[in-house]
Amino acid sequence: MLAVDKVSKSFPGVRALHEASLTLQPGEVHALMGENGAGKSTLIKIITGVYRPDAGEVKLDGKAVTLRSPRDAISLGVAVVHQERNLVPRFSVAENIMLERLPQRGGLLDIRATEAAARRYLDAIGLGIDPCTEVRHLSVAQMQMVEIAKAVRQETRVLLLDEPTASISPHEAETLFALVRRLREKGTAILFVSHKLEEVMSLCDRVTVLRDGETTLQGAPMAEMTRDRLVEAMIGRAEQVIRPRSRQRSDDVPKLEMSALATAAGHRDLSLTLHRGEVLGLYGLVGAGRTELARVLVGADKLLSGRIAIDGKPVRIRSVEDALRRHRIGYLSEDRKQEGVILAHAVRTNIAITIWHRLAGLAGMVTAAAERAAAAPLAQQLEIRTPSLEQAVGNLSGGNQQKVSLAKWLAANVDILIVDEPTVGIDIKTKSYIHQLIHELADKGMSLILISSDMPEMIAIADRIAVMHDFSIVGTFDNDHDYDNASRRIMAAIHGGEARAAAPSLSQTEP
Repeated sequence: MLAVDKVSKSFPGVRALHEASLTLQPGEVHALMGENGAGKSTLIKIITGVYRPDAGEVKLDGKAVTLRSPRDAISLGVAVVHQERNLVPRFSVAENIMLERLPQRGGLLDIRATEAAARRYLDAIGLGIDPCTEVRHLSVAQMQMVEIAKAVRQETRVLLLDEPTASISPHEAETLFALVRRLREKGTAILFVSHKLEEVMSLCDRVTVLRDGETTLQGAPMAEMTRDRLVEAMIGRAEQVIRPRSRQRSDDVPKLEMSALATAAGHRDLSLTLHRGEVLGLYGLVGAGRTELARVLVGADKLLSGRIAIDGKPVRIRSVEDALRRHRIGYLSEDRKQEGVILAHAVRTNIAITIWHRLAGLAGMVTAAAERAAAAPLAQQLEIRTPSLEQAVGNLSGGNQQKVSLAKWLAANVDILIVDEPTVGIDIKTKSYIHQLIHELADKGMSLILISSDMPEMIAIADRIAVMHDFSIVGTFDNDHDYDNASRRIMAAIHGGEARAAAPSLSQTEP
């Protein structure tokens, strides 16, 4: 149905693809894998008309096609869900889903018909949100699901999914997988890009691997693949496994203490503690209130009442700058493009931005040389793939943008670091490194709050896990790193929270 034949593409200072090839058959789920910067997103943008290849060709039904824009691809039945959201923030969910074919009456938008049509697609993917809601009010995970509903609405013959489960929990992922299987049964050709080996091996029929822009494995049957063979095709060597480790929790005064918090986002009577040198995991389904709590802790959202204390002393966090400068709190946002990096600025500037006040000279000016000196060691440590520190971050792959976002907080040397979905869109090699880095930071005394929808990641890293549901803490327990045991306790807490929400008169005993 779709063939990419020896396609090459270069950008200033970067060779993104070199004679890369791929074939998609009707009624198959085909995995596309590779490290960050391997060329996966570039290949998808060529297939969807965002980029024109320098060499090679794209074929549909055996015929070469010239795709001058995404509209050309849509007209030929090619739809994509990009790793980064592609929604209109101030339009409603319904308007975004139906944007290419908005129902009209008398030449005007038929709002009721638009919402009714959109609701069918939301129901199809199991997303229970109001189609009237403006997209800007959704969480990142909810936006991702709306993107999927938008792609499903189009009459697609070829569906490209670029990291579709990166920002959603296992519960939402299972709903998505069921939808993907139904589309496969209808004959849709699906290209599935993911760094999560377990889901790829269970869902996909064949796999193609890119490394440094070249095809190292093409169309191999997934039934014949092993995890080790896949990893070696992606990174050229065997996987380095980071073993879970346990730390003794300090009995000192908690590093961070939240007592009876009520927030404008919807938290009520929320209490939680974070100890020095601890990794505290926050787990919950989409809409549980984890990211909203993080934003309150860094002064980005409003605290209505309650007490926040650092080292036993009550504090009032007025802004993100106040959180960083006065209280030494950092926040690695889940939305790297909007909040994590400044796309138009250089790598060096993005890394050094948190320490400008330290780098400023007598006249208050920060020189490029000072930024380079601060950024270079961190860029090397995190293996950020960039032609130079002068490269605009917007020209880097999504995974390398995430590394830049993390580097700026390492530069700031904060005492408390909130990491929100730190390995979304990150390849297996870098994911392993980030896990190791989180362990090392905690071992050195940094206190970390880990927000992750990746349950294996949560259970592997966190010392203690707090489960959230409906903006409340519904369970907290020490993590023994036993996946079966910890996952059961997490899901029991979530189901207990759902039961209490449905019947408020039930006992409020913690699971």
